[in-house]
Amino acid sequence: MRILLLTHSFNSLTQRLFCALAARGHELSVEFDIADAVAEEAVALFRPELIIAPFLKRAIPESIWRHHCCLIVHPGIVGDRGPSALDWAISERRPEWGVTVLQAEAEMDAGPVWAAERFPMRVARKSSIYRNEVTEAALRAVLTAVERFQGADFVPQRVPGLAHQMMRQDDRSIDWSRMTTAEVLARLDAADGVPGVADALFGHPCHLFDAWPETTLQGAPGALLGRREGAVLRATADGALWIGHVRRAGGIKLPATQAFAEATALPELPLPGYWKSPTPTWQDIAYEEAGGVGFLSFDFYNGAMSSCQCARLTEAFRWASGRPTRVIVLRGGSDFWSNGIHLNTIEAADSPADESWANINAIDDLAEAILRCETQLTVAAVGGNAGAGGCFLARAADFVWVRDGVMLNPHYRNMGNLYGSELWTYLLPARVGADGARAIMHRRLPMTAAEALALGFYDACLPGPGFAVDVARRAAELAAATDIEQQLAAKRARRAADEATKPLAVWRAEELAEMRRNFYGFDPSYHVARYHFVTRTPHSWTPRHLARHRDLDWKIPA
Repeated sequence: MRILLLTHSFNSLTQRLFCALAARGHELSVEFDIADAVAEEAVALFRPELIIAPFLKRAIPESIWRHHCCLIVHPGIVGDRGPSALDWAISERRPEWGVTVLQAEAEMDAGPVWAAERFPMRVARKSSIYRNEVTEAALRAVLTAVERFQGADFVPQRVPGLAHQMMRQDDRSIDWSRMTTAEVLARLDAADGVPGVADALFGHPCHLFDAWPETTLQGAPGALLGRREGAVLRATADGALWIGHVRRAGGIKLPATQAFAEATALPELPLPGYWKSPTPTWQDIAYEEAGGVGFLSFDFYNGAMSSCQCARLTEAFRWASGRPTRVIVLRGGSDFWSNGIHLNTIEAADSPADESWANINAIDDLAEAILRCETQLTVAAVGGNAGAGGCFLARAADFVWVRDGVMLNPHYRNMGNLYGSELWTYLLPARVGADGARAIMHRRLPMTAAEALALGFYDACLPGPGFAVDVARRAAELAAATDIEQQLAAKRARRAADEATKPLAVWRAEELAEMRRNFYGFDPSYHVARYHFVTRTPHSWTPRHLARHRDLDWKIPA
């Protein structure tokens, strides 16, 4: 069928549905929901047989739903209506939640139901549940609804429902003097991503994000107890919470210590152990060992890696490579493996060009450290989504094992035609050939884990359930292999041969020469694109690589 995806943005859920529907042979086009007239024009041009709305912030106009079947993906159980569905479910710590696919009508979320899926809830942030449980349930429900629509014999049923109000900041407010850690965390989790919780730090209004419970430290409720890396620790009625990111009034989301200069006066609370804390606490870089394998995790908020974070992770990796192990697994975070350089901290710098240069060099240092590791085999266990820089940073490892369901965006051009670095010019053609590399870098569309495996870009696609256990088992088998020393010797020989042919320093210098033009050259495209990205500027148009119906040579097939 011809299916139009009408969406607020091309977010991870929309990307997942786009790839899954395309793999089933449907002809797809995307239109961002900018205005009624724009959506009406898209429908007139594409003449879709079905319209799917994975992510909207307003109602579809009657001029469209009255004449076309429009399926809405609602992040709520059957009968749930209204905005903030997931926010309320998390805030109330519901044990189970779901996704409903229903037909658009005049009343919001009240149309007949085409499909629905449920899932158990976990204690986690809204953004994490949305990228994982909601996305998986939505995929199953949408595919079921599409099959039912094609079958033409399914009759969607109306279900009585109850509409709730939009969650306001009054509903999210925190009383630090009396609320427990669990109560505060529930409110922060329900607001993570968007819109955050309105509060104040150091006497200044701001919105709070990225909270983690602290298990050992506490103080006077509401007091700021200290700082660690980019986070500050604030006491609750029975404990404390780490606040990793904030957005000041009129500003952008930043690490708490960067947003507030006053944070430097707080005492530093270093991790009790060199990346190996003996007690549970907040840490963005963590290390553990088991069965001859070192596991290096780095859970950076939204997958963004600042200059400082890259430098610290490089230090941690070099330290791990000195341990008596035979395999190092780079685990990334639960929601993102890495999205590359940190655009928000770059935007907030005195000189964004200089900070861009520092950041790309810092992440290149990390990629080079992984590539030059001679004492262990390295594995990138990509269990979360990855953007351009992250996709190629992972490829610096000897093996890349990716979880089925992860969305990859291995291209830089969407960010103001960035050339990209992370030694991709050395790593990518060697895996997929020169033509394959050009195709990946110019495609600008998301890639599934299965596609990355089929292209030869990555080495294994592992099932989603049990991914971490599967990775640990495979890594242990790799470390215990009888030919591990021969594998390491062969690795060193390959690296030496490649270095003799063309040193890594040359590959890196060539990439950085192009990046320097992006950062300091006459064309401001990167700086403009970065500004609009970090400030969340509303879309003015749909990119042409998504809106196929707007190609001048596009025609409806006969």
